[in-house]
Amino acid sequence: MSESEREFTIKSYIDYLSEKKLMSSKCKDCGASYVPVRKLCTKCNSVNMEWVEMSGKGKIAAFTSITVGTPFFVEKGYGRTKPYCFSVIKLDEGPMISGQLIGVDESKPDTINIGMQVKATFIETEIRGETRVDLGFEPV
Repeated sequence: MSESEREFTIKSYIDYLSEKKLMSSKCKDCGASYVPVRKLCTKCNSVNMEWVEMSGKGKIAAFTSITVGTPFFVEKGYGRTKPYCFSVIKLDEGPMISGQLIGVDESKPDTINIGMQVKATFIETEIRGETRVDLGFEPV
């Protein structure tokens, strides 16, 4: 299925992630971009949207070190003695998105800085015989 034929849905967005592509929906009328995608531009109310691949580069806007995780992260081995970081990233193209922060010392959050340059990475996890691809970010 070509990019122009894909619907602007979370399923399509997740399908792109599984293909290791960070995609946004971009309004052809006003230029606003959305990650995850939207069918409707909230800036100008247009439905004239297109798929655009993002660079994946950005800066940390916020983050937290988590020691009590969801069952998914506990199953991946994270917990009180091995925290993980979750971040909000301001992409170079404008939108903000969240994802796991990797390649940092999660147990020492004081070594992680707001404004730190990061790039998108695609985290593959095997769960019950199925490969899941999630969006993460790592320092440049």
